Amino acid sequence: MEKSCGAFFFSWPEAYQAGVEAVGGKGWNLSRLVRYGFRVPAGGVLAAGAYRAFWEENNLLETVGNIAQSITIGNIGEKGTEEKLFLIREKIKAGHISQYMLEELTSKLKNTGILKKPLAVRSSATAEDTAGASFAGIHESFLNVRGLDNVLSAIKGCYASLWTPRAVAYRRKMNVKDDEVFPAVVIMEMVEAVAAGIGFTCDPRTGRECVTLINANFGLGESVVSGAVEPDEYRLDFRWEVPERWTIAEKRIGRKEGKTVAAKDGGTEFIGSAGSAVIQVLADKDIHKLNLLILRVYDALGGGEQHQDIEWVFDGRDFSLVQARPVTALPRYTFDEIKNQPDMWSNANLRDTMPMVQSTLNWSFLEKLWKVPLKSVMKQFGYQNLSGFRQIRLYQGRAYTNISYMQWLFYDAFGFKPRQMNESLGGHQPEIKISEKSPYRGIKGFKRLVRLLKTIPNGLKIKKNAPKIFENVNGLTGAFLKENFKNLADKDLLNKSAEIRNAIVEFYPVLATFTGFADMSLLVKALEKFFPGKGKAMANALMAGGGDITSAQQGYRLVELATIARGDAAARRFFTGATFDPLRWEKVLPEESPFRQSFRDFLAEYGHRGIYEMDIINPRWRDDPSYLLNVLRSTIETADTGKIKARQKEKANEARQEVNQKVPFYRRGLINNLLKQAIKGAELREMAKSMLIKLYEPERIIFQETGRRLAERGILAEQADIYHCAWNEIFSILKGEWDGRGLDVLVGERKARREELGALSSPDLIIDEAPQFSETVTRSSGNALAGMGVAAGRASGAARLIGHPDEGEKLQAGDVLVTPSTDPGWTPLFLRASAIVVETGGFLSHGAIVAREYGIPAVVNIPGVMKMIKDSQLVTVDGDGGKVYI
Repeated sequence: MEKSCGAFFFSWPEAYQAGVEAVGGKGWNLSRLVRYGFRVPAGGVLAAGAYRAFWEENNLLETVGNIAQSITIGNIGEKGTEEKLFLIREKIKAGHISQYMLEELTSKLKNTGILKKPLAVRSSATAEDTAGASFAGIHESFLNVRGLDNVLSAIKGCYASLWTPRAVAYRRKMNVKDDEVFPAVVIMEMVEAVAAGIGFTCDPRTGRECVTLINANFGLGESVVSGAVEPDEYRLDFRWEVPERWTIAEKRIGRKEGKTVAAKDGGTEFIGSAGSAVIQVLADKDIHKLNLLILRVYDALGGGEQHQDIEWVFDGRDFSLVQARPVTALPRYTFDEIKNQPDMWSNANLRDTMPMVQSTLNWSFLEKLWKVPLKSVMKQFGYQNLSGFRQIRLYQGRAYTNISYMQWLFYDAFGFKPRQMNESLGGHQPEIKISEKSPYRGIKGFKRLVRLLKTIPNGLKIKKNAPKIFENVNGLTGAFLKENFKNLADKDLLNKSAEIRNAIVEFYPVLATFTGFADMSLLVKALEKFFPGKGKAMANALMAGGGDITSAQQGYRLVELATIARGDAAARRFFTGATFDPLRWEKVLPEESPFRQSFRDFLAEYGHRGIYEMDIINPRWRDDPSYLLNVLRSTIETADTGKIKARQKEKANEARQEVNQKVPFYRRGLINNLLKQAIKGAELREMAKSMLIKLYEPERIIFQETGRRLAERGILAEQADIYHCAWNEIFSILKGEWDGRGLDVLVGERKARREELGALSSPDLIIDEAPQFSETVTRSSGNALAGMGVAAGRASGAARLIGHPDEGEKLQAGDVLVTPSTDPGWTPLFLRASAIVVETGGFLSHGAIVAREYGIPAVVNIPGVMKMIKDSQLVTVDGDGGKVYI
């Protein structure tokens, strides 16, 4: 039995260090809130070990154990069972709290400054308020407890509440063993409550996740939590248009039949109140203030993933938090037609653009932004999408999209079959089951067909307007880059950030990914009539070298830069010298160097891009061009655009000859037009991505400036720590609603967690909550690995396994580039490769589009290919047949 000083009662910091097994879910979550800078009443936790000591002190273990074993879910309501449980409770209430525990408790409450103050005494069982079981409303709480004797009685009341019929029934239902639940007890100062209530970072009734709900009543929160009154309910919806990003969408003023208040002699009393129904409990400004607070809890305790159920108290000026726990039973929210099928979460095309563990800032920015394109696209076609649906999520820090939802959405809106969606996005996920025989039958089918046909004029309109839209983006971002954000006040910085976000939202319709998909589908379908089984291969070949693909142009320009450097004596010395420091290029190269000026021009046009640029934490080439200069260094002797152009021309000419031979002249015009539109769609898709990243750049600069300010004020240890802060935290500080205390601790934990997650292998698919790792592909026949051919041709070479663009120096001219995924940052390496093999990817992924443009044979979406192929192994890539021979 523990008798040492400090063995039982923990202050908030001590409770955090002790952990959830010692202080229970409620106590540990409160200690975390304190640690991360939230306002929590003074107090601490009487640890679960005190309960064990109490049992031993009063010889309850054997007596209670024997009774408990006889209670099952089947006899819980029987009179005999209730009498047994009543006996246990009475024995606990009559129990003796040891002298040494009493002395420690008295000393600690006195040191905390709350011994003589009204206290809240609340159960915090070790299995309580966890992600698996909330135990909400199961165990007792005692409010306005005055005097040490009453505190001791309340503690025993918390212990006894484990043995009520409802508590035992809950444990039996949740398969929680009795000896797995030990009650710690939270003891904290009562806050003067002008109003109180609960807040949710989602809608727990419907499962909607882009809303927050707040319930409020005057007085203590007990009237709200117990359901004694109909409280006010405020629903806030996410909106990009406002700096706060949230607006009050609905206010339902409840009847508020009364309120719970602290009784004069201890305890609480309910006072009926006439006329409260017409009075709004919280003013709008306080609703927004509370909303931001509970969103911070979502980011701090829930990691921006696990929704939170929060109890709060308002003293007329500030909000205090008295409980936070995960929402454990959120209803499934999806289309009715696929509710009987599991949710499939796939990394699909996300593995191309952001395969890494997401930074906190990027996720808090991207999670909501991701919903905008589909919402805007579907609105154009009169299709009612699910409001507040969670389309994207994290698993072990990496991003996944709800592929079940995507497959049904595009089927129901346009008649695209799940197989087509998988081909477009890539990934290794199965197809949802659809009972309809044809997507275009009946009234629903007719509507789908109408929407599908509307994609053609809609796509033409976007293509027509795209140059003007891109010009506007260039003008807007150019103006922002010239601004001196250092001179702006904090609130003005927030307004600038809002301007950029709104520009991104307005731009998103151009990013309608299905536009390129529809273009390619129509071309492939037309070619299949004359080239059965070869429609995709023919489309790939016809498109070689035919477009102005911005990410491909980056590669061409780098080859030209290497050629310029080869003829520039100063640049040649810089690249071939014994010591090479890429970041000194401007200092080392003279002003008159042709390469220096050409490289400046390149950065002016493409400097907004970077490796895995979709995460705002990653530097842009303008910030750090080391990667580009290393690529140039490795290609300075071999760069030659002539060979690339000749290869493109040869493939396209061969394909056109086949078309002329097999396609009647009166159908060639249609195919040529479809080819033109497919090329234009690919151009638009890649340029739209580039423009999106260009819009990210000023937002990144604003965040860097914010990081500088917070580091200067001592809130963050260094400027770069801003990328490990959530948007709600940044907004709270810049708005002056939080001093940032505790943020540095939270940032440190996030950085360590990000490193831990980065070492884990990520599954390709999650079905409901079960991770599914794709099995390594088996050979389709003999020595062939089957994938998806996305760029025509056939080439052989030594396989070079590259996991990250920074390893690109290993790739020699003529090697076959084998990689897990590609984004625009990989483009410079493509020009050295004779062929490309990618573990993931689809027909419209970045790697596919650029490989087609360059005329480099490419096969994508081969699960486990990085394990099947050995480095330096001779392989042959058949881009027409979609196979890799080893």
